[in-house]
Amino acid sequence: MNILVVGLNHKTADIEVREKIAFDGHKLSDAFSIMSTLSEIKENIILSTCNRVEVYANVKDADSGAECIKKFLSDFHNIPRETLDKSLYAYDGRNAIRHIYRVASSLDSMVVGEPQILGQLKDAFEFALKRKSTGVFLNRLMKKTLSVAKRIRTETKIAESAVSISFAAVELAKKIFEDLHTKSFMLMGAGEMAELAAGHLINNGVKDVLVTNRTYERAEEIAKEFNGKAVKFDEFLQELVHTDIVICSTGAPHYILLKEQMHKIMKQRKNRPVFIIDISVPRNIDPEINNLDNVYLYNVDDLKGIVNTNIQERSREAEKAEKIVDEEIEAFLKWQKSLSAVPTIVALRDKAEAIRKDELEKTLHKLSGLGEKDVNAIEALTNSIVNKLVHFPTTALKSEAEDKDAMIDIVNRIFGLSMEAGGQSDKSEDAIKEKDNELE
Repeated sequence: MNILVVGLNHKTADIEVREKIAFDGHKLSDAFSIMSTLSEIKENIILSTCNRVEVYANVKDADSGAECIKKFLSDFHNIPRETLDKSLYAYDGRNAIRHIYRVASSLDSMVVGEPQILGQLKDAFEFALKRKSTGVFLNRLMKKTLSVAKRIRTETKIAESAVSISFAAVELAKKIFEDLHTKSFMLMGAGEMAELAAGHLINNGVKDVLVTNRTYERAEEIAKEFNGKAVKFDEFLQELVHTDIVICSTGAPHYILLKEQMHKIMKQRKNRPVFIIDISVPRNIDPEINNLDNVYLYNVDDLKGIVNTNIQERSREAEKAEKIVDEEIEAFLKWQKSLSAVPTIVALRDKAEAIRKDELEKTLHKLSGLGEKDVNAIEALTNSIVNKLVHFPTTALKSEAEDKDAMIDIVNRIFGLSMEAGGQSDKSEDAIKEKDNELE
């Protein structure tokens, strides 16, 4: 068994290439149908997101398997190999397992710690299960992969710190107002970053949304998008009296909210806290406003500082996560290594059982007048003798001995199992399934 990863991602391919090689809709079903006909591929899973396309496979041979998958990707998407090969990577064995663990744990993501990739990987695994393109090996690997990702999120803080300006704004709002469900929000102007922050606020519970813009029609468009209310630009000061959170991005060349104006508003608000984010460059909110009691004003540089600090924190947590990955790789490789002895163990048990049955039948044929109780006693005796005889070689084969291959060869030779061990594929598969829970 050889685990193999072949694919490309945001680090190796630009958006044009990633778009061409993406699998979606009927393409994904068609891809599985074709992959099922490839003799080199025993099992496979296809992960396709906006940032990566990867094939995870159990193959007979790593080199020929990688070549087979690369050819499949080239032919399926009608992309010349020389073009595709510039972006593709291939990992096998330990490196493949490491890559899959890191992908699931978002250590290989554009934004380290982002949660979406784990859900996307789960979906890819479930789709492959429905298509029956996985078996014991990939099923075990993917279950362990999901477990590793969960462990990393539990034991590290890799996903706890905001690493985008829009999300950092929301995290600050949560610190100032414990419950966002009861707070009102005003979006002043229109800008991608401001609208992203607005979306995050709404996703975190804010329901009372106001939108103001110098162009009222644009304010109405944005308000409709956020299920809010449009406010005429020359009336926003009156609305600020009832607003708890403000995000400003108007693009005006001067301040549109001065300290004196905010001072009057705070009196009318009876000094209830206000959180203001000025994402505009140049700034649109008078910085002196921050000197007023219960007014919390942050500009884009303040948010960048928070984001940079959080990125450094995630980097430290990522180092902890990498150690967990290393530890979990060893656990999986230990399980994988134990599988090499399964065909020999199965063959040894089968041969011992065949000899037992044959000799028992001869003996019972010679004896007459035995009752059912006597036959059962002899049956139990021969079973016990066989089990005790095969126990020690079986235990040795299951051990973590470094010379496992040599040990397998010796057992095969001593018990004459060379031929038998080669024809046990179906029974070996069942035996592997029995061992499947040992990694839990």
